[in-house]
Amino acid sequence: MRHTLLAVAVLTAALAACKGEAPTSPATDQTANATAATAETDAKFADLSKRWLDGWLQLNPVSATQIGDHRYDSEIEDLSAAGRQKSLDFSKKLLAELDALDVAKLSRENQVDAAILRNQLRSEIWNIETLQGWAWDPQGYNSLAGGAIYNLMAREFAPMPQRLKSATVRMEKIPTIFTQMRENLDLARVPKIHAETVAKQNAGVLSLIDTFITPNADQLQGDDRKRLDAAVEGLRKAVAEQQAWLDKTLVPSAKGEFRIGQTLYDEKLQFSLMSSLSRAEIKQRAEAELKRVRGEMYAIAQTVLKDKPGAPEMPATPSDEQQQKAIEAALELAYADRPARDKVVDVAKQTLAEATTFARAKDLVTVPDDPVKIILMPEFQRGVSVAYCDSPGPLDKGLDTYYAISPIPDEWSKEQVDSFLREYNTRMIHLLSIHEAMPGHYLEGVHSAKHPSTLRAVLRSGLFAEGWAVYTEDVMADAGYLDNDPLFRLVQLKFYLRAISNAILDQGVHVDNWTREQAMELMTKVAFQQEREAAGKWVRVQLTSAQLPTYFVGAQEQFDLRKAMEAKEGANFNAKRYHDRVLSYGAPPVRFVRALMLDEAIQ
Repeated sequence: MRHTLLAVAVLTAALAACKGEAPTSPATDQTANATAATAETDAKFADLSKRWLDGWLQLNPVSATQIGDHRYDSEIEDLSAAGRQKSLDFSKKLLAELDALDVAKLSRENQVDAAILRNQLRSEIWNIETLQGWAWDPQGYNSLAGGAIYNLMAREFAPMPQRLKSATVRMEKIPTIFTQMRENLDLARVPKIHAETVAKQNAGVLSLIDTFITPNADQLQGDDRKRLDAAVEGLRKAVAEQQAWLDKTLVPSAKGEFRIGQTLYDEKLQFSLMSSLSRAEIKQRAEAELKRVRGEMYAIAQTVLKDKPGAPEMPATPSDEQQQKAIEAALELAYADRPARDKVVDVAKQTLAEATTFARAKDLVTVPDDPVKIILMPEFQRGVSVAYCDSPGPLDKGLDTYYAISPIPDEWSKEQVDSFLREYNTRMIHLLSIHEAMPGHYLEGVHSAKHPSTLRAVLRSGLFAEGWAVYTEDVMADAGYLDNDPLFRLVQLKFYLRAISNAILDQGVHVDNWTREQAMELMTKVAFQQEREAAGKWVRVQLTSAQLPTYFVGAQEQFDLRKAMEAKEGANFNAKRYHDRVLSYGAPPVRFVRALMLDEAIQ
């Protein structure tokens, strides 16, 4: 790692400087000693972090492929009890070494990396010993089975024959994942929604074979081709057997509670966010922001509905009902402009091009030339979110970023499709492209990958990434995107309401035992979401925990940082310079970016 070389160079220079014969003052001696101590401690940490990374990648070969380390492309994770124990022992050993290190003597950049690594190690130990998702959540096994193939085949990091050979070996091993899943899961602890979702996703492994493997199989010849064909046949049989087990055993037997409860939630929230905000503070800020944003939306409604026939009453001080009706009526104007059922991806491509051109024209941030492609979301990943950004691994260079969109399910009725397209109207797809791609996740991922710390790139903060993406929605609207269209601003605020309500919803469900009715009331009425969007989010909040708050909390910390820098720099503040600098730190949790930029203590 670069840190190792840098630390050794600094240490050598510091020691050499100490050998000079010129007399030095006590202050100079103290400075030299401090520099040498920092260099020595940095070197120790660089060695420790490299050993963690090497060991972790070996234990997590499917993740290693995605990250861009291809030494283990033929391997899969060991999910057995022995495999878990090996991972646990590894994490505990490295954590003990890290705890023995005097982190106060590290450079400030390495203090950040040490905090991130400590959180990762503690989180992995907690996940195995306390949360025990391996015993009740089948999603991880399903994701691993699909990722084992997808991570190999989706990007051209190596010639196709080489990747096909690796895929062959992995396909031979994927049935072991299914076996270990059946051995590990305590059926009584598995929530029904988790079982049903995985039962729907299981066949997605076969779609990966049909998409990536079969069309390219002719690139292997002789014994290699025979082995590939046998592996495909064996995996098809294993997936069919797994489907039968899911349908006949897991789904009927799954009776677990999907809510993880206050204690586990609070602990998981801290690991997930690494934020200075507590659960209570998150709720308080979210509720206040909810009220403020709805007030801003009402003011826009007063403007766009003025003199419209049949417009609702819009007094200066409205009742809750008057505010609700006015905002709903204004949103109807935006809903009228929506794509056809089969044109969502085409509109996404158009909006991505427009957002990229606008960000460059307004000089908001340095826009990279790295490629980004819009794709249909792979089947094995559908059912949790409508879209996501899939950046190439930080160790793979020059590969495509994927902006993935889930297609509208074929089985949906006309009414369900209409509900979806009202939510994902044309202006909302503009916002989706801003959030997922430009200048959101795609741009942030490209900038973050340039930071010299491989550790930080591998442990990229979801809080930073989601917070940045939400923050950029507001930046684009403030800059006048779509010619200062007030309906775009209205939809942008509605999209922001989604981030706010996500934070309230997540703890409402997992801690306060909200029912589906309570959740739907928040989403459809308070946050103006359409029924299909809200119904999908209800499924998502059951399947996940402590992830939905990352959007709101990350955005709040991004907004707070911007205000602090504006106050510090005053008239000298420059948005592009600020944005480039924020992105230059490699996407650690936002509080560490703040500490580095404002010279605050690194906690």
